[in-house]
Amino acid sequence: MKSKAAEQSVSNFPAKLAAPAQRALAGAGFTRLEELAKVSEADLKKLHGIVPNALKKLRDALEAIALSFAAE
Repeated sequence: MKSKAAEQSVSNFPAKLAAPAQRALAGAGFTRLEELAKVSEADLKKLHGIVPNALKKLRDALEAIALSFAAE
């Protein structure tokens, strides 16, 4: 099992992303922001733990690296 520090060094999700959202993303197999560019917001909303605030933080983080969620 990876330590929390090791998991955070691999992930580039926003630091202030809530733990339930982080667990939801990890449970769905996502570890990097770039992977979320292949998924629509609607699909992410289906994950337990992904709330509107988490989507906003993820959207802002994607925009900061010139990416966005996939089209619906």
